[in-house]
Amino acid sequence: MFNFIKKRTPSQSENPQQQAARDSAVDKVLLGYHVGNTSIAQMVTGLNRDGDQLTLDLRLPHDSDPETVQQELGQLLQPHGIHTIHMNVRLPAPAKGDSKTLPKQMPKTTDAMSNNGKATLEPSPNAEPPITKAAPTQASLPPHPHIRHIIVVASGKGGVGKSTTTVNIALALQKLGNRVGVLDADIYGPSMPTMLGVDNIKPELENEQFIPVNAHGMAMLSIGSLLDGDNTPVAWRGPKATGALMQLYNQTNWPQLDYLVIDMPPGTGDIQLTLAQRIPVTGAVIVTTPQHIALLDAQKGIEMFNKTNIPVLGVVENMALHTCSNCNHTEAIFGVGGGERIAEQYHVPLLGQLPLASGIRAQVDKGEPSVLVNDEFAPYYLSIAKNIEANIDKFAKPVDDKRIF
Repeated sequence: MFNFIKKRTPSQSENPQQQAARDSAVDKVLLGYHVGNTSIAQMVTGLNRDGDQLTLDLRLPHDSDPETVQQELGQLLQPHGIHTIHMNVRLPAPAKGDSKTLPKQMPKTTDAMSNNGKATLEPSPNAEPPITKAAPTQASLPPHPHIRHIIVVASGKGGVGKSTTTVNIALALQKLGNRVGVLDADIYGPSMPTMLGVDNIKPELENEQFIPVNAHGMAMLSIGSLLDGDNTPVAWRGPKATGALMQLYNQTNWPQLDYLVIDMPPGTGDIQLTLAQRIPVTGAVIVTTPQHIALLDAQKGIEMFNKTNIPVLGVVENMALHTCSNCNHTEAIFGVGGGERIAEQYHVPLLGQLPLASGIRAQVDKGEPSVLVNDEFAPYYLSIAKNIEANIDKFAKPVDDKRIF
């Protein structure tokens, strides 16, 4: 597997020996700090240090107090250069019927989707204040100096044809005369290299930056392009997966682009939240099928983008109608009008409706998507791309032409 270049943001005055000494000191603090009779090091499921910030994924005992743990670790780690601690805590439920172990009330938590990500923990009067840092917001993110618009294509659930729609929308935007790039953020199921027929091409490195793969004139980068083979699994915990996404975005020498289209993984988890807080997104396109279950998950995706201040450019209803190749009978296999209803409910455009057709599937399996070969389904995607272009300028972020990247 490709070895990522590890990025750090240490103090300018630190040399590698000082960095190693600080890391060793942090390890000793974690080994020596106990929750009950157990070292907290045994409860760490994920750890990431970025300069003076430390992110810990912890599985604490059900009767522990995360607030106290954060305060005490903060005091112990401050002398070793850690000034901000982020804690992602899981507390197992107590055993049923064990009234002695039931807490009187649920522990205080932080709602990552509200209050701009600021922690809401209230320390005790005699304790040091907890170490907190507000999460970045879309309004505070500077635009990428090489990219005019960043569009994310998302769905609440898998199996709705999101990646196939992404690759065809990107090619359609290119066909309309735009400079287009594609970033495959579906870290656990990267499919862009195969769909674009470049699965055997590895990106080059130049000055410690990736050079995107040229995929039919589009700049494309995917974790799939860095793996050893199609069967290599990406078995990473959340912090490592989100770190890989940010490295693909930040550590790539993107050319001047009108659009960077990002294929998102399904759901509303770590990768989606990281993107919302750290990548300046112009807008999101939601892909769904008319099926009721798919619509429920698509609504969750729209709600997440609304709460993170990312405009929803519109809804694409995939697999709307199927026409039998033998008798030409047309049937709405997954239901009727689902895309229209969700678009009307959230007051966003219905960008287009796509058929359920084996030809669309066959073309991406061959690495030659419908828009590329200009088959009978290409006009559907071109219409969606035109609808995106018609409304996207009102959501565009200001570009600082004087910034040096």
